[in-house]
Amino acid sequence: MHPRFENIIRDLPVSLAKLLACDPISGGAFLPADAPSRAVYLFTENGIHLYVGRTNRLRQRYREHVSGKNNDAPFAFKLARYETRIFRSRGGPTRKALEQDPAFGLAFRNAKTQVRNMEFRYVEETDDYRQCLLEIYATVELSAKFNDFANH
Repeated sequence: MHPRFENIIRDLPVSLAKLLACDPISGGAFLPADAPSRAVYLFTENGIHLYVGRTNRLRQRYREHVSGKNNDAPFAFKLARYETRIFRSRGGPTRKALEQDPAFGLAFRNAKTQVRNMEFRYVEETDDYRQCLLEIYATVELSAKFNDFANH
């Protein structure tokens, strides 16, 4: 095994522990002034870890997730797809068409409120490789059911 890869995977449990130890924010609250830019983040609801993500612009990414704007809220959009059982498919309805559908629109609005009220945690991770592997590791370890690594 490559030594760099071995070092990264050896440190993953420590990084996951730091992520879980982060004081959560919720309700769309502002991130603290000292929040990092490059991080792995986690959405949790009622003690159940639902989604792990990674970003190089944490503050903006969090705002996108908790935003009420239709073109944002990617996790809420995914939740609305699950709720309505309208999954991504080639040639399927566009995001704009789905947002105009009454049933999907209601599910999306509800999901945006749901995500805004979830606990949000993060841990700084500046190395691209560590960030990527931590996202995968945390997803597997926490059984985050809304992560998928399918190619689009």
